[in-house]
Amino acid sequence: MPEECLANLDYARNAERVAQVLGDPEGQTRLFVAENECGEVVGFACGGPLREPLLEYDGELYAIYVLKAYQGQGIGRALVAAVAGDLLSRGYRSLVIWVLRDNPYRRFYEALGGQVIAEKTIQIGGAELVEVGYGWSDLASVGRECT
Repeated sequence: MPEECLANLDYARNAERVAQVLGDPEGQTRLFVAENECGEVVGFACGGPLREPLLEYDGELYAIYVLKAYQGQGIGRALVAAVAGDLLSRGYRSLVIWVLRDNPYRRFYEALGGQVIAEKTIQIGGAELVEVGYGWSDLASVGRECT
């Protein structure tokens, strides 16, 4: 993502979005966090119903983030597995995550068995960016790949 986009992120708006997720009375979006031994949040992931129709897919991993110091320890895999397990328990069959095409971490989804199924152009902060959709047609396979 271009530096100017990152510099213009609205933290108050992002905090408001997280508050909406946590306060969702229907509980369609679920948020999972990973903590270190001191109880500090070191990562999170959230998911729920697919937001935009895409082929036969029905679930979506909306976001995932692990602090750099905690990457490579299996936390990301555990967070993806938590979202996948939750979606499975609610009757979802498949999963999609959208990732910026130029994101070097997108290989993480390939390592979990995700297949590129779509591409789209989005606008963020006035910049035109390309997102790649990774999909798992069998949600149960996501959990197996994460262990």
